Amino acid sequence: MEPESGENIPILTDVILSAAPTLPPLVERDALVAELQTTLAARTYALTEEILRATFAEMEASLLERITTRLRRELPEIIDAALRERLGEERS
Repeated sequence: MEPESGENIPILTDVILSAAPTLPPLVERDALVAELQTTLAARTYALTEEILRATFAEMEASLLERITTRLRRELPEIIDAALRERLGEERS
């Protein structure tokens, strides 16, 4: 077996440079950037809309619960007071 000559040993920087991706032409890069911007904007908008809808649904449920609780608590008193006021006036 013969020892390998120094000519066949790759230089590290040459290997790294040959494996480095080449940048696409400027026109292709602009198209790629525009496509990425559109994709990111669409996904961001969709996420924002989803979060807002969920938040509004939670707020709506919370408000509905508070309103119905207050109505259950106060309506009987209001009805009782109105009935007594009216029935009391008719007796006089």
